[in-house]
Amino acid sequence: MSRLQRVRENLRKAYESGRDSVRIVRSEDRPPPEPEVEFELPAAEPAFEHHSTASRDDVEVPHSLRIAAAWSWRLIVVGVVGWVLLHFIGIISVVVIPLAIALLLSALLAPAVGWLLKLRLPPSLATFLVLIGGIAAVAGTLTLVIDQFVEGLPELTSKTTLGIRQIQDWGRTGPLHLSDAQVNQAIDTVQNWLNSNTSSLTETGVQTAATLFELATGALLVLFATFFFLRDGRKIWRFVVRLFPVNARWSLSDAGDASWATLGAYVRATVLVAFIDATGIGLALVLTDVPFPFPLAALVFLGAFVPIIGASVSGAVAVLVALVDQGWIVALIVLGAVILVQQVEGHLLQPLIMGRAVAIHPLVVIVGIASGVVLAGIIGALVAVPLIAVLNTGVRRLARRRPEVPPSAVVVTAGGSS
Repeated sequence: MSRLQRVRENLRKAYESGRDSVRIVRSEDRPPPEPEVEFELPAAEPAFEHHSTASRDDVEVPHSLRIAAAWSWRLIVVGVVGWVLLHFIGIISVVVIPLAIALLLSALLAPAVGWLLKLRLPPSLATFLVLIGGIAAVAGTLTLVIDQFVEGLPELTSKTTLGIRQIQDWGRTGPLHLSDAQVNQAIDTVQNWLNSNTSSLTETGVQTAATLFELATGALLVLFATFFFLRDGRKIWRFVVRLFPVNARWSLSDAGDASWATLGAYVRATVLVAFIDATGIGLALVLTDVPFPFPLAALVFLGAFVPIIGASVSGAVAVLVALVDQGWIVALIVLGAVILVQQVEGHLLQPLIMGRAVAIHPLVVIVGIASGVVLAGIIGALVAVPLIAVLNTGVRRLARRRPEVPPSAVVVTAGGSS
C-alpha cells in the first residue's frame, strides 16, 4: 500500500471514530422515549389454592362463615328429611305402633325362646309356647287388676268425694285462710290442667285406635309380628343387611347386633326394676291397709316402663288413694315408701342391673319422653327411651374405627333377632 493510501485510511478511521463519539454524546443528552402504553401492566399474581373452596370468590368469605353456611344447609336437609319421615310414620302409625310394641315384646321374650331352642324344640313350637305363655300371664294379671278395681270403685269414689271436701275445709280453716271462691278456682284450675294434659297424652292413642276394628287389627298385628320376629328375626335382619353395599355390611351388621343386645338388656332390666318397684310399694300399701294394693302395684309396674316420670306419677296416685282413704299420716308413710323405693331404684338398681351399656343421662331421658309425648302420645313416651338407647349404641358402633376387611371376606353371619 502506498503512502497516500495509508493516509486516506487513517483519515477514514479518525472520521468514523469521531462520528461514533458524537452519537454516544447525543444519545446521553436525549430524553428517554415515552412508553408505548399509557399504564404499566400488573404483575401476574401467584396462584392461590385453598382446600375448602371451589373458586376464588369463596376465598374472600371468612372461614367461620363458610363453615356455618355448610352446617346450616346440611342441617336444613336433615331436618326436611326427618320431617318427611315423621309425617310418613304418622300416616302409617296404625302399622308402626304395633310393630314397635312387637319389637319390645320380642326383645323381652327372646331369651325364653332361646332357652327352649337349646332343648331341641322346633323354632315354631318354641315361639308359640313362649307367646301363649306371655299372653296368658298378661291376660290373667289384667283380669285380676280389673276385677279388684271394679269391686272397690264405688267405695273409692265416695271416699274421694269426702277427701276433696276435707281439702276444701282445710283450705278455708287452715293456715291459708282461702275463701270459697279461691278454693273453687284452685280446684277448677287443677281439674282443667288434668283434663288438658290427659287429652294431650291420650290424643294420639285415641286417634290411632278410635274403633274396635283398629284395636283388633293392631292386636293381631302385634301377635303375628312378635311371632315372626322371635322365629325369623335373624333371617329378616340378614335380608335387610344384604340390601346395603358390600363395604357397609360388616359395620351395619355389627351395629345391629349391638343395638339389639342393648334393646334386650334395657327391656329386661326395666321389667325387673318395675317388678321390684311394684313389690316394694305394694308391700307398703298392704302394711298401711290402703285399698286396692294389687291394682296400685300393677299401676306402679306399668308406670315404671316410662322412666322417671311414670314411676313418679304412679306413686303419686298411690299417695292420693292413701290420703283419701286413711288420712294424712298414712299418706305421708306411703309417700316416704315411694321416695325410698325411687331412690333405691335410681341409685342402686338401675346402675347395677342396666349397667353402662344402656346408661342414659336423666336430662336426655326427660327430653326424649317429652318429645315422644308430643309426637305420639302414650306410645311415644313408652318407645322414646328404648329408641334413644338403641340409637346411642348403634351410632357409637358405626362411628368407631374398625379393621379393614377385604370385600371377599365380608360375610354377614350375625344379625340380631330384630
